[in-house]
Amino acid sequence: MYTSQEIRNKFLEFFREKKHRIIPSASLIPENDPTVLFTTAGMHPLVPFLLGEKHPAGKRLANVQICVRTGDIDEVGDTTHHTFFEMLGNWSLGDYFKEEAIKFSFEFLTSKKWLNIDKEKLAISVFAGDNDAPKDEEAKKIWMDLGISEKRIRELPKEDNWWGPAGETGPCGPDTEMFYWTGKDPTPVEFNPKDKYWVEIWNDVFMQYFKNKEGKYEPLSQKNVDTGMGLERVLPAINGLDDDYKTDVFWPIIEKIEELSGLKYGERSDEEYIKNGKQCWVDVRKQIRIIADHIKAATMILGDNKGIVPSNIGQGYVLRRLIRRAVRHAKLLGINGFFSEKIADVVIDIYKDVYPEVKQNGIFIKANLLEEEKKFRKTLDQGEVMFNKMSAANNLTGHDAFLLYTTYGFPFELTLELAKEKGIDISKEEFDNEMEKHAELSKTASAGMFKGGLADASEETKRLHTAAHLMLESLRRVLGPQVQQKGSNITSERLRFDFSYPVKMTEEQITRVEDMVNEQIKKRFTVRVKEMPLEEAKKIGAIGVFESKYGEKVKVYFIGEGDDNFSKEICGGPHVQNTCELSRFKIIKEESSSAGVRRIKAMLK
Repeated sequence: MYTSQEIRNKFLEFFREKKHRIIPSASLIPENDPTVLFTTAGMHPLVPFLLGEKHPAGKRLANVQICVRTGDIDEVGDTTHHTFFEMLGNWSLGDYFKEEAIKFSFEFLTSKKWLNIDKEKLAISVFAGDNDAPKDEEAKKIWMDLGISEKRIRELPKEDNWWGPAGETGPCGPDTEMFYWTGKDPTPVEFNPKDKYWVEIWNDVFMQYFKNKEGKYEPLSQKNVDTGMGLERVLPAINGLDDDYKTDVFWPIIEKIEELSGLKYGERSDEEYIKNGKQCWVDVRKQIRIIADHIKAATMILGDNKGIVPSNIGQGYVLRRLIRRAVRHAKLLGINGFFSEKIADVVIDIYKDVYPEVKQNGIFIKANLLEEEKKFRKTLDQGEVMFNKMSAANNLTGHDAFLLYTTYGFPFELTLELAKEKGIDISKEEFDNEMEKHAELSKTASAGMFKGGLADASEETKRLHTAAHLMLESLRRVLGPQVQQKGSNITSERLRFDFSYPVKMTEEQITRVEDMVNEQIKKRFTVRVKEMPLEEAKKIGAIGVFESKYGEKVKVYFIGEGDDNFSKEICGGPHVQNTCELSRFKIIKEESSSAGVRRIKAMLK
């Protein structure tokens, strides 16, 4: 049996031998991508380099990137969907292309030295071609030359075998995906991608096009390779398991939930159990998976050194939703005491050696989990009070159940359970119809909230990003050198910036920061960049989020003249070339973001 650490180590060792530089995982909270709440793929931190900027580590890179995706949160509960996951990836930034990338993938999967997978258990998909781009005959031929039968290669449309752009514009291209047969029956001669026993384990993306604002696909001058192998997918596949939750990155969490609930994960999908004299029907395994997934994701988000806490906006809203969803499902399993801290301890133990910041932030993680759990359990109690009022006449409609859910966050499953005790039948069809109408009304408003996208590299965003450098240095000079960046979100319309400071800024302090930024703009300073080792950057006083993980070499952006620079900051871009490209800087609002963290919203007028 392979452990998760063995797979991580083998992957990085393989690509180190192929002359790739190993770079650290970036934060779960994107530094320079305002279009996405979380890092949803290994390529997100590398967007500037995929668009042509030179990476300090070179053209061949590999790493294990921590990711969070919530676009399919409602599907979590089956054996393969996860909110938090680790993506093993390798990149070529204008170096090798299709043939080398495919051969690397094949060698790592099938060589006895590496994963030693039987190639007879592999199947492949390639892009079928359409009006935007031709069929990927080249990828298909490479796979056949490696010994993959043509019957095991399927040509699939863009919806299956094309990556990006997640936003409206950006780099994109065809991909080829590798599938592994997990069934107990002999491997089928022909590949049917709809067969659930064919599990996708790796994806090689060939970024050779750029989708422009008109929706046309233009060939890229720098062709890149971006690959991704989900650790949580490949681990059960190569270990002969039919369930991702039976691997070492989940099973200890499952065992803790079994202990807390008094229930077994079991072999059956539907399990009847008696709790406190009441007969209940729930999909026990599904509930356990949801709790395990959501508390793990919440723990990793809280432990990411970015100060994200449960709230009603942005990343905080996603975090709150994950915790509250876990609490709801825990209640269905009869877990009535506070449980999230205990599960977090297990998560921390699993990842403490791989991502030590999670252990370092253990107190912060558990305090926020407990606080949010207390708040939501109170909400659930209020919902039960309202349920009793609404069902006083022994009548409850699907519309009533919908109101309980939307107004009080009271789960429909709990409404059904309480109604059954009173002998009340509720129309699930009526509830579902109300939910569909609600979803349609809110669809436009919520579009994109849980979806990823590429960085906005517009000129206006570059200007605001450069202004953020000037503002951070101004804040440190006005408020003190203890001020550190805690997060940012920059669009083409405004700058949002979080920083460490214990109290509200005075009007005088705000004005001094504004004046200092505008003074640097007037001086028409050149924005210069220099690559250097991380330790050298620290020695010269470059500002950086040093809780984050940097590579051995970094880019430092200097704003100023000669050796007398106003700002020196480690960053990945993008920036303007001269401060004269910025207009007047104005702080619109200064407010609290979380305990010990303030938030500024600003713009260029």
